[in-house]
Amino acid sequence: MKRLSWFLLPFILFLGLSVFLFKGLFSDPTERESEVLAEPFPAFKLPDLMDESIIYDNRIFDGEITLINVWGVWCITCAIELPYLTELSQQGIRFVGLYYDQDIDPDFGTKTINRVRSEVRETLGRYGNPFEFNIFDVYRDTALDLGVTGAPETFLVDRNGVIRVHHLGDVNPRVWAAKFQPVLDELQGQVEEG
Repeated sequence: MKRLSWFLLPFILFLGLSVFLFKGLFSDPTERESEVLAEPFPAFKLPDLMDESIIYDNRIFDGEITLINVWGVWCITCAIELPYLTELSQQGIRFVGLYYDQDIDPDFGTKTINRVRSEVRETLGRYGNPFEFNIFDVYRDTALDLGVTGAPETFLVDRNGVIRVHHLGDVNPRVWAAKFQPVLDELQGQVEEG
């Protein structure tokens, strides 16, 4: 009996590993449960990217549906989605950028804020600028509080500052129609009823 157990053990381990790996073949890495859904947007107090004398906080959400787009000029996918986001902003959708740049951190690089601003102006000039303004997440604290794993990531925040949608990856027409438009329609419908 003991001998049979020793022969079955590798088979059972192989079977378990096979099931685990097979399940992974059909999972979408961009679909994960967000810890911040239905939670208030984390408290922040951060400067405007282009003018550090302007400070933003959670009052930017008061009475307005806002899409927060986490992005950076170093992010190729961000550049790809900018034209579509710009198209949406021209239809009245409010976008605010949450910008962070690893190269301004002394641990990663040696960029100055002026160089970052120049790169941002160049990128937005080339691909489109959907943003009402850009918040500069200087130390990436807000991105960490949101559970951001990279860029781009987009959050739909309702008029009360509550996160209603969190999307990893680019926003394109398919993603917009499936994830954002239904929630946006629901939120706009609530105002019309109220």
